[in-house]
Parts: sequence; structure tokens; C-alpha cells
Amino acid sequence: MAASTEGAAPRVLVILGHPRLDSFCAALAGAYEAGARTAGFEVERLDLVSLAFDPNVRTPSPREQPLEPNLARAQALIRWADHLVFVYPAWWGTLPALLKGFLDRVLTPGFAFEAQDEDPASWTKLLKGRSAHLLVTMDTPSWVYRLIYRQPGHQAMRRATLGFCGVAPTFISTFAPVKPATAEMRARWLGQARAEATRLPGRLRRHALLRRAGAWLRLLRLQFYPMAWVAYTIGALAAARHGAFSRPVYWLGYLCLFLMEALTVVSNEWFDQGTDRLNRHAGPFNGGSRVLADGELGPRSVRRAMAGLALALGASLAALGAVQAPSGSGLAAMIALAVLAAGYTVPPLKLVYRGLGELDVGLTHSFAAIFVGGLLQSGIWRDPFPWLTGLPLFLATLSAITLSALPDHEADHAVAKRTLAVLLGRRGAAWAALGFAVAAAVCGVVWQRWGLFGGTSGLLVFLALPHALLLARAILRYLRRGAPCERIDGLMALALTYLLWFGIIPLAHLS
Repeated sequence: MAASTEGAAPRVLVILGHPRLDSFCAALAGAYEAGARTAGFEVERLDLVSLAFDPNVRTPSPREQPLEPNLARAQALIRWADHLVFVYPAWWGTLPALLKGFLDRVLTPGFAFEAQDEDPASWTKLLKGRSAHLLVTMDTPSWVYRLIYRQPGHQAMRRATLGFCGVAPTFISTFAPVKPATAEMRARWLGQARAEATRLPGRLRRHALLRRAGAWLRLLRLQFYPMAWVAYTIGALAAARHGAFSRPVYWLGYLCLFLMEALTVVSNEWFDQGTDRLNRHAGPFNGGSRVLADGELGPRSVRRAMAGLALALGASLAALGAVQAPSGSGLAAMIALAVLAAGYTVPPLKLVYRGLGELDVGLTHSFAAIFVGGLLQSGIWRDPFPWLTGLPLFLATLSAITLSALPDHEADHAVAKRTLAVLLGRRGAAWAALGFAVAAAVCGVVWQRWGLFGGTSGLLVFLALPHALLLARAILRYLRRGAPCERIDGLMALALTYLLWFGIIPLAHLS
């Protein structure tokens, strides 16, 4: 817990949001408070009904309205606390007016969050390092509230209020239905509230472990690995047409490819810290994983990960060299691919800073991966099939990687990163991406007409054409809006799924 010194007892603030002190909510608050004190926690309590404050925001911004002494003390207690416990009834599906007014007045800009005037979609969460627990009573059965009403009050508190300010995790305990509950049931619920307090340290430790595991998964960015596997497999299956296919070589080669991609994305995260910290438009398909920029993983951990992946890749390459064809050409190609992939941001190549980033990604996820997959199996590099097959995949990949740099344009420009969006401007890069996408579709149709993609699998090309039209329409709509520097998650999803066609079609043809 960030607010207290490490190893110290958690500081807990219990906030009763029910407007009556003789309510069952008040009994729950007392039970939780008693459990926390028994567990050795420091505890403070706020009964909102006992505070004197105006629940209405009467100025254009809540920060402009002077805080009453009770609210100033409430802010001080929230700063002091490691763990916030809100106890309240769900009335009309959400919060009582008393609690809502308290939150409106207390969670002010500059205290709970800081918005950026030039970009309302970006803000700083100022209450990070705190967790929360909601103890909520209601007369609606829990399953009705969850499945039919979709938990509006829970979602509002956990995500739109506490989550917006950086409070996480937020645990929720629902006690329902209260009105018909027997004395025995209420006593059991009070015991549960006491037990929740004693379980707090363990729950937070488990959450921290899960959050750290999630940060590592986000750092690896596994969503981008399938296309490299598809291209590699196309090359390996194409080699099988010459009677050469070794499963051990195939899987050992893919292990090298996987480790290579993992090393690439982790090293990109390390060397792109400058642009990531400036980036206000990062999303699932651009701007990195942000685990370093947001402090979810420390620099030492990421450096160790890079070193470990480099050692694992070296060992895998050595093993591959021991089992592949005697010529060794496949191993040399795999090493060259590793240098090319990592060289996207790793010095001394730093290809993306030299205006070659898009070309690098396009090559490593099409021609180069196909070539390595085939060369490891047969050692034949003159076969035109993998080269021709790789062209539409290369063009579609160029389209997607060019689009992915549009939201990063301002941050990349600030650190002299020479993406196509920086070199051509956002409009020029969007037009280039449109051209690449159209060229991929034309190339696929030509290949089908020439018989490169024969049979039923070749007809899949014509299913890719409506997708191409949707992508082109989305890019033109982006251009008509002035090519703003903003998140384009929907457009990116279209572009990334579009390039899948040019991997699936050859795979279907070769299978």
C-alpha cells in the first residue's frame, strides 16, 4: 500500500454513506471497523450524515467551491488512508444522494485527479496506491441486480469514480435482499463484514501478484505474434512441396521466432520510454504496453527480462544449429531475422529512427519470416512461391503498421522518431496506408487469376475484397475528419484483421 510505510499496519478509512445511524449499513460499518481494529489496522471512520456540508456543486468547477471544514478533514483522511471502505445502500440502483453529494464535493480536480485542458480525454490519477471495498445493501436479489440491471451502482463506483481517480483494486460485497432477511442472516452478514477486514492483506497480496502477472503479459504484447507464426508456417509448408519437412526443426525454429519477437517487443518498450511517456493516445495496438511508463514494472525487471530472453534466444539458436540441415543457411537466415527484428529500436540500427521502421516490420512479418521457415526445412531459396505469396502480406502489414503510428505522431515527432506519420504527416501516412491496402487486394486478385492460389482457397481472396472496402472507407473517413492525432482502435482492428486474409489464404492452399 503506497500511502503507508512498507510493513506497517494498513490505514483504513470507513465511510458510512447511509443517512441514518440506526440502519443495517451502520451495523455493517461497525462490524468492518471492529474486524479491522482486531487485525491491528489503524482505522478512522466518517459518518456522512454527521458532517455539515453542501452536497451541491455550485461553481463551474468543484475546485472553485471552498471546502467546508468537514470536507477538508475528509480529504485529509483520504490522503492518509491506504484502504477506503464505503458502506451504503443501493437506492434506485445506485448511490444515496448523501454519498453522491459527498463524492461530488470531495473528489475535486487537483485532489483526486488532474485533467488536461488541451486534451479532456487525458488525465492524471492522483489517488493511486489506495484500494477500496464497497459494502452494499439492497432489497433487490443479487442475481437480478447483476444479470438484469448490470450492476449500475457497482460499475459507477468501481470504474467511473474510484477507478477514474486511480483507486484500485475495488472489492465489492453485496448483502441482499435485506428487507426479508432473518436475524440469523443479518448476523451472518455482520460476521462476513468483520471477516472481510481480516482478509484484506491476503486479498491485496493476491491482487498484486495477479496485477504483476498481467503487466508481464501486457509487456509481451502477445496479440502481435500470430502473424509472424503464420508467415513462418507458410514458408515451412511451401518447403514440404519439395519433400522436406522436419517437425523438430519446425518447432525449434518457431521457438526461436517466438523468443525473437518477445525480445523485440520488450526491447522496444525499453528504448521507446521517451515517446511512451509523452504519448497521450496509447491504445491496444499502438504506444507500447506502457508498463514502464505507468510504473507497473520497474526498469530493473525489464532489463533482466531482456537479458533472459537474449540468453534463451541464443541457446535456442544453438540448438537449432545442431539439428537443422548441414548447410546452415537456415540458421544464418534466422540470425539475420533476429538482428532485423530487434533493430527496429535497438541501437545501433534503430531503424525506426532512420525512417525504416515500417519497412522493417513489413519485411520481418512477411518475406523474411516466410523465407526463414522454408530455408530451415529445404535450404532452397530460389522457389518463387513463398516470395510471391509474401507480397500481399507485406503490403497489408505495411498498411497496418503505418496506421498504428498515427496516434503516436506527436510523441514520436517530439523524440525525433522517423515513422511515416512523422515523415509524411498524418494525412500523407493515411493516404500511404490506403495505397498499401488497395495494392494488397489487387495483388491477391492477380495471384488468384494466375492460379497461385488455386482451388477453393483461392476464392477466399474475393472475401477479402469487402474487407478491403471497409478499411478504405474507414481511412477516408479519418481523412475527412482532418486526420487528427487520436486513438483509432476501430480502424486498427480493421487493418490488423485485413492482413489475416493474406496469411490464411496461403495456409489454406498449402494445407
